[in-house]
Amino acid sequence: MTNQDQRAVMISGANRGIGKAIAERLRDAGYLLSLGVRRSAEIERLGAAFDPGRTMFFPYEARDKQSPVDWVAATVERFGKLDAIVNAAGILHNFSFLEDAEDRFDELIDINVKGPMRLMREAYPHLKKSGAGRIVNLASLSGLRVPSQSAGYAMSKFAVVALTHSARHVGWHDGVRATAICPGFVNTDMVAEYDVVPSEEMIQPEDVATIVQTVIEMPNTTSISHIPLNCTVESGY
Repeated sequence: MTNQDQRAVMISGANRGIGKAIAERLRDAGYLLSLGVRRSAEIERLGAAFDPGRTMFFPYEARDKQSPVDWVAATVERFGKLDAIVNAAGILHNFSFLEDAEDRFDELIDINVKGPMRLMREAYPHLKKSGAGRIVNLASLSGLRVPSQSAGYAMSKFAVVALTHSARHVGWHDGVRATAICPGFVNTDMVAEYDVVPSEEMIQPEDVATIVQTVIEMPNTTSISHIPLNCTVESGY
């Protein structure tokens, strides 16, 4: 199979958690991968697990406006095309709206919302050219309902869901499909401090990766706007 036969996918947050699981899943499926990681040192750690002929790494920083510009350019230069992006990079801060936590809120918006938006904007011309471009945004069940007093994280994930719906309208006639994946508790270090659900009963990162691959491979004639994933019984989700 030549590079032109394979689909090229960019994945942010590919160094750990859900992003890493997605990268491994698509690696095993034969995709061309452009993996965004925050620190150059992580590239060396991850490199041995991926085929250098089908994989490139890039030191991506979601808060830097120039970073997605450079990353998309490097990806297209390496593979000659871009077929899908997966925005898996994200952070979690919990606080009530009663708290003066605007610095943490600004960081949530920069990384969880502006980061995906900038990457989507920069990648769009190439996704359009693909004819079957895919945008997959890792949102959260917290982007569909608010089960606690925490405001900032939920607000950022509601924004990601809204961004994804907007992308569906923008890209529909260009063959670009966008989906928000909305999991509850996933067994990653991001939720390690929470004891609401035992880790073995949480959604596993590999399960999310399976859903992401399915969404990327769906035909243009079948598209899903958002997918709620839960590990507990919760009405409506």
